[in-house]
Amino acid sequence: MNSAEIQFLQGPRSRFKELKFTLQTTIDLIRGLRALHFIGPCVTFFGSARFKEGHPYYALTREAASSIARLGFTVMTGGGPGLMEAANRGARDVGGRSVGCNIQLPVEQAPNPYLDKWVNMNHFFLRKVLLVKYSFAFIVLPGGFGTMDEYFEALTLIQTHKIAEFPVIILGKEYHRELIQHIETMKANGAINAPDTSLFLVTDDITEAVALIQEKSIKKFGLKPHKAIKPSKWLFEHH
Repeated sequence: MNSAEIQFLQGPRSRFKELKFTLQTTIDLIRGLRALHFIGPCVTFFGSARFKEGHPYYALTREAASSIARLGFTVMTGGGPGLMEAANRGARDVGGRSVGCNIQLPVEQAPNPYLDKWVNMNHFFLRKVLLVKYSFAFIVLPGGFGTMDEYFEALTLIQTHKIAEFPVIILGKEYHRELIQHIETMKANGAINAPDTSLFLVTDDITEAVALIQEKSIKKFGLKPHKAIKPSKWLFEHH
């Protein structure tokens, strides 16, 4: 069969619907940017909503978030339960700032009770923009499809130089063992370059993770304590 014999398929095309979607997502993004404008440099935690209090991963996450909040970072999560809650709770434990970027789902995911501030987004892709935008490091915890999506999104942005080379730290060696093996398979088959495996650290040692963030985030990007920025009353801004 040659190309002249192909009958191409046609689907629904509505310029009005495309314009409506564009306007809705633009408004949603602006609303998120305004809500999070004053949150300061963040470390974003990616992790499952399904590991509840009492699980070892919950305790690990809470401890890690407390240690990172003590450095002066705002702890940011997806705002939901499980390990997201543990990270926000860890920040709250030591008087750190705790924010969430929640997602609206058919079965509503309520913001966890340890958030100082949060925003609800309608689309996952906009939520990921906000989770990445304010972050100077990423902590990857045990999780499922959503966690892996967020991890590889951040890693791809760093690999392709769309964002700076911020630290990416995977906590939970045993849980992620097969994932790391698969990344080694990617490297062995030439799907990624050998240096790409140096873009992330796999560890169970919170002290090692904190030291990397101090070196590759605070020191590298010249982050320093500063006085609070006053919001503009003319733009109807709030802390």
